[in-house]
Amino acid sequence: MIGENDGLAYAMTFSTGREPIDDFLPKLGGDPVWLEAPQWPLCYRHERPMGFIGQFRLPGERLRMAYLFMGVQCELTFEPDAGENALIVQPGRVPSFIETIPVAVGDSLVGPELLIDLEEVEQAELERWESHLLGEPVWLQHRQYPPGGPWSFFFQLESSMEGVYEVNFGDGGIGYGFLSADEEEGRFLWQC
Repeated sequence: MIGENDGLAYAMTFSTGREPIDDFLPKLGGDPVWLEAPQWPLCYRHERPMGFIGQFRLPGERLRMAYLFMGVQCELTFEPDAGENALIVQPGRVPSFIETIPVAVGDSLVGPELLIDLEEVEQAELERWESHLLGEPVWLQHRQYPPGGPWSFFFQLESSMEGVYEVNFGDGGIGYGFLSADEEEGRFLWQC
């Protein structure tokens, strides 16, 4: 479990397990472990299910989860509010531009399933574009928060780690997750 955003960051490392991860642990790939009723998002432009990237536990004592999805073969997956990616918070609210269906499993954009281990570190200890929760984003291009804020930074995810996983955030891209001020809604964008 991670604490409140107290200026520390949590570096992510990834490991494969022998069994499917069926608990509320942070992970990439596999199927979501839904905290509430499934809310699988549909790609706005193509009206087909997005691919699952991973799940992350929100900070604090109360069990809350965020589930990251991205459209497959969609042009605007880098935009936070184009309806071609989704960060679904449970319990929380689905963004108004996202439609979901009550499906528990679907396509994963990461394989094999990877457990995310978190190590508490000072922000300065992170490698420049290292995947991490909380702390501060390290922008690949310019500072870019989602519109309609305020939004707080939640996580940063590298698009690939050689021999471990690969997600299409463009050429050498970085993905950024954000939470609304009340932590009931999420947004995701990427830069390359």
